[in-house]
Amino acid sequence: MNLKIFLQALFLYVCAHAAVAQGIEGSVFDTQTKEPIPGATVQIVSANLGTTTDNNGHFAFNNAVSNAVLRISSIGFSAKEVRIEEGKRIKIGLDAATENLQSVVVTGNREATLRTESPIAISKLTPRMIDEAKPTAMYEIVNKVPGVMMVNLGNEQHSMAIRQPFTTNAYFLYMEDGVPIRPMGVFNHNSILEFNQFAISSVEVVKGPVSSIYGPEAVGGAINFITQRPTLLPTAKIGVQADQWGYKRIQYGAGGMIGKFGVYVGGFVANQRDAWMKSSDYDKNAINARLEYHFTPSTRLIYTLAYSKYDSQTSGSVDSLAFYSRQYVSTTDFTYRKVSSLRSRLTLEKDWKNGSQTFLTAFARKNEHGQNPNYGIRWTSGQTTAKGEINSSDFKSLGVLAQHSQRFSFLNSKLITGAVFDFSPSNYWSYQIDLAAQLRADGKSVEKYTIVKERPDIKNADYDADIKNTAAYTQYDFELLPKLRVSAGLRYDRMSFTYTNFLDNTSGNKSYSKVTPKIGATYDLGKGKGIYANYSRGFSPPGLTSVFRKRTVPAENGDLFYYNLKPAEFNNAEIGGWASVLDNKVYIDLAFYQMNGRNELLNVRLPDNSYDYQSAGKTLHRGAEFGVTYKPTKEFFFRFGGTTAIHRYEEFILSSRESDAVKNVNGKDMPSSPRWLWNTEFSYYPKWFKNFRSSVEWQHVASYYQNQINSVKYEGYDILNMRFGYNWKGVELFTNVLNLTDVLYATNATRGNNATDRTTYNAAAPRTFVFGVQYTFTGKK
Repeated sequence: MNLKIFLQALFLYVCAHAAVAQGIEGSVFDTQTKEPIPGATVQIVSANLGTTTDNNGHFAFNNAVSNAVLRISSIGFSAKEVRIEEGKRIKIGLDAATENLQSVVVTGNREATLRTESPIAISKLTPRMIDEAKPTAMYEIVNKVPGVMMVNLGNEQHSMAIRQPFTTNAYFLYMEDGVPIRPMGVFNHNSILEFNQFAISSVEVVKGPVSSIYGPEAVGGAINFITQRPTLLPTAKIGVQADQWGYKRIQYGAGGMIGKFGVYVGGFVANQRDAWMKSSDYDKNAINARLEYHFTPSTRLIYTLAYSKYDSQTSGSVDSLAFYSRQYVSTTDFTYRKVSSLRSRLTLEKDWKNGSQTFLTAFARKNEHGQNPNYGIRWTSGQTTAKGEINSSDFKSLGVLAQHSQRFSFLNSKLITGAVFDFSPSNYWSYQIDLAAQLRADGKSVEKYTIVKERPDIKNADYDADIKNTAAYTQYDFELLPKLRVSAGLRYDRMSFTYTNFLDNTSGNKSYSKVTPKIGATYDLGKGKGIYANYSRGFSPPGLTSVFRKRTVPAENGDLFYYNLKPAEFNNAEIGGWASVLDNKVYIDLAFYQMNGRNELLNVRLPDNSYDYQSAGKTLHRGAEFGVTYKPTKEFFFRFGGTTAIHRYEEFILSSRESDAVKNVNGKDMPSSPRWLWNTEFSYYPKWFKNFRSSVEWQHVASYYQNQINSVKYEGYDILNMRFGYNWKGVELFTNVLNLTDVLYATNATRGNNATDRTTYNAAAPRTFVFGVQYTFTGKK
């Protein structure tokens, strides 16, 4: 009898041990991107068991329950329940949720954080929003962010407005996976054209100064383009798109994971010929690669490579006669922009048991940017001659970025510390070209420019500079009271460079340094509602291309260069909040800010169309940013986002010369600063037509002054875009109709301050039909 009982007990033990050995194991991924979802919560519904996924989306239960029902949830995704059997490994896909507020962002402090715990104005463009937009240029997706306006200047060229007027100044930081794509001091407002939009998984935009974490130039805001990770399921894409104006593109991408190793490669080849605007042909080839190796679930090595080559004619702006008569003929057929960029990084990441994290990144850049710019043409009304320029800006970079975050049980706090070193030798040269100006019948405007002679003997700039950017920063987040979380940060930056200015045969060194603090707090009101407030400082030293450029008009003290330009400084205060109402069908996001600037760098347009760099004494930037999303059912989705703002001179001496009529412009609006901007979209996913999508988008830009003296306005514009798509067994057909009603409008209109100056317009494309087809292959779960 005892032997029988012993054998029964032994049998039950062996069976139980086998069940435990088999357990339940699986992975969780994003159904849109097929990327793994780290930090997802996995629960066995019928038992008191739960776990979270690691960075590779993997989870495991050793103590399994027969025919278990798993509930999988993650911030920003719709929860799902599935029934599985023990001993079977599964892969579970989660659909992205509609809400943009309850999401995880990394751009606030370079690591995953809840959006609602970040006391800053930050927005995220989801993979679904990007995929459905099928953008040919970045502005088509970036302008969906409330409070952001990326101005399309043609062929992916652009300027930017985030808590600033439309500007080309160095007040925005552009990043790829958290690494700036330019060293401080070598800002280029067109640098987003170097990105590979087909390899972008999501985009995060911080509005307002984030200098305490990211450093100078992150003043108006920072845009972080997050690239595609290796996919949990084997995935491959190939597609084509084209429009009726000669644009064609072939795009491709593939990725997957084998054990501890993952890879993704994606890119496109595009060209444009004989478009609606003459002399606007261009070619672009871009490719991104990402390799990951996971030593353990908590330790991984990541390598990324981004290469792009861009070659474009630059048709530039047109005068009022050509614009209003829709004569889209460039005044030049010789201007161009050529860019070759290469970026790579190697990152080692480590997650610690208590939730602390460490990463170390080594990065390198190589960039060559040459042009014969249309904006460089200097012409005085009525003259039959003009001057242009050819220039080139090149740099190489080697740098290191390190950060550690330490979590403490005390006050549920976290300490972040980091350091940056960036060494970037750079050089820039610019020389004059002599032009002939063929005048129209009125004798006051130009029909065409032609090159008479290149003049490398007459130089506008010619220098070499070795830039060393060093920084250290720290941030402490803690829970002062239940539901009240405080974040305080401080960063020290020093930009120094040794230089040789070949124009006056001088050499030396110069440096700018600054300490930038921030403090902010969030308060969770419960039930999806909360408020936040912050105060932050930002600064931006003048770019080297302005410091060493020969003045068009010598300064009153006789200076021929801009050596005495001062760093711009900004103080920003804001309050904001978020709320979900009507059973989480409506989400609202609001921010009110005031940013005061000092020594803000301005470009004042002179009568010959050249620009004089000046530092304004004081400026004011005040406004509200708002975003609303509404999803009553699975069929309908509505999004509305925008800003109303004032950008004004508080103290600015436009000219102290006796010959100039206007001495100061205190109290006047800054040019190219519309009071209202918004972008709204309505999407429809009909139940009766499965896998079909449609949307209509409305972009509104209010009127704005064209010059500093506020003598003339541009009326602004409203345009509609429509998008359709249908997916059948991995084959997606799509059509984008841009400028649906064929509105005549300019993306930017500017004028000088003299009575004889005339407005120039950056004409926008007429109605455009973009057609495309894409095939996506996804491996089995």
